[in-house]
Amino acid sequence: MIRQLWTLSVHTRAFLRRYMPTNILLDAIRTRRGLKWGVPAMLLAAPYLLAASTLTTLIADGGPGWLNLLVLLCLWNTMKFVIMGPVSLILLSSVRVSEAAAAHAEQRAMAELVDQKA
Repeated sequence: MIRQLWTLSVHTRAFLRRYMPTNILLDAIRTRRGLKWGVPAMLLAAPYLLAASTLTTLIADGGPGWLNLLVLLCLWNTMKFVIMGPVSLILLSSVRVSEAAAAHAEQRAMAELVDQKA
């Protein structure tokens, strides 16, 4: 039974990572080219907050209870985008430091080769 639940959760996660738009966007931001878009992507949290607020108002005015699931989904996506901004800055800085270290090591190796030939 636990094995079936585990398998179901793995397949659900794989489906959501592959086909849900926010997960696709966040995966694109986590690439080296996309790290610079982490902070602007935080602006996408605003429409999700607006949608959650609107849905909450609809629920309070007598709307169906299943809209609470959409409120949770909007708030979850809001948190994902708000967190991704600072995380992308940290990842970008670490990547740039490692790239600078690699460039420095390459320059040092080239200088050593030039010194050996001279």
